[in-house]
Amino acid sequence: MQYPHQLDTPISPLRQRLIDDMNMRRFSRETQRNYLCDIGRLATFLGRSPDTATADDLRRFQIEQQQDGVPVPTMNSIVSALRFFFTQTLDRPDLARRLVRLAHPRNLPVVLSRDEVARLLNATTCLKHQAALSVAYGAGLRVAEVAMLKVADVDSERMLLRVEHGKGGRYRNAMLSEGLLTLLRQWWKVGRQQQRVMHRDGWLFPGQHAMKPISTRQLDRIVVEAAQAADIAKRVGPHTLRHSFATHLLEDGTDIRIIQVLLGGTQNSTTPPSTPRWRPGRSARLRALSTSSACSSRKKPPPTVELACLDRGRRHLPCCRRGIPARACRTSEPAATEGDVGGREMPHCCPRRSRRGLRGLRPPADRLQLLPQSALPKVPGRSGTDMACRTRG
Repeated sequence: MQYPHQLDTPISPLRQRLIDDMNMRRFSRETQRNYLCDIGRLATFLGRSPDTATADDLRRFQIEQQQDGVPVPTMNSIVSALRFFFTQTLDRPDLARRLVRLAHPRNLPVVLSRDEVARLLNATTCLKHQAALSVAYGAGLRVAEVAMLKVADVDSERMLLRVEHGKGGRYRNAMLSEGLLTLLRQWWKVGRQQQRVMHRDGWLFPGQHAMKPISTRQLDRIVVEAAQAADIAKRVGPHTLRHSFATHLLEDGTDIRIIQVLLGGTQNSTTPPSTPRWRPGRSARLRALSTSSACSSRKKPPPTVELACLDRGRRHLPCCRRGIPARACRTSEPAATEGDVGGREMPHCCPRRSRRGLRGLRPPADRLQLLPQSALPKVPGRSGTDMACRTRG
């Protein structure tokens, strides 16, 4: 992607490689412009090409930004651009790790009351502006999504608004109320008959040119001028209508998960901070906690020594002493002779493999006397006393 002012000027190979990397990942035009501008800041600070930067240069660059009073969100956006540049374009992840991302508190957004929203919509100067702001509030759309709506995106049968290429390039459906549909139909008649800027395959809110959509900057000016005309002292923008949409639904008792889907968010981080976070599995953890507390109130029988021995002998028996190797705490293993149980071949396995697997389960030799001594079975060829005197594994 080349900007108009770059068509006549030569582009360096490094800059062209950065643009190709961003085009391959389908970065938007605004994202590419911001990344090029942020990397240009580093080049201006260094006075040379940014691919020659060192870790100390990046540290001095961030210190100077902080001293100059650059806002924290702007510094974090510069960090994102530089990390992409050093990681993807230069393949220098060691420098990307040197960049520090600053934490900053997220303030609660400004939310308008229902009366203020009505005054704001009525203070618009024309039907086109009123319909655009009504879509931003009635469907909870972002300002870029409102600007990119087409006439064919209005589905009056299913009462939906089709949003194409939303945030992250995702497609989704937004809600469409009866009042909003009536207002859009009025705008369709006025725009088609009087202004003649509406086409069936064209934009729902065209700009100064009928073949181009209205700009997001123009929508921002419309909201600011309408707020001033309505005597609203709050700092209002197009995104304020989106926050008001979510807050009013929450006040009406709508489930937070439904609001998150209507806003087009796929995770909790995309949910506006004005709404409480929905945590998946929270109710399941509460049920498990209540079940465990109810079960803990019942008296359980104390485990016997036989049950403790079946549980690998690790939870109820002391482990080996510190400083003594593990094999020093194990008993000696006699060689397998004829008639010995340990030398027999188990079915479907190799000889003595089962005994090797049980070596790690053997308790220390100095604790064997704590276990109950059960009667050992008699093996042909050996007496029971001889078997009892041997330490079994």
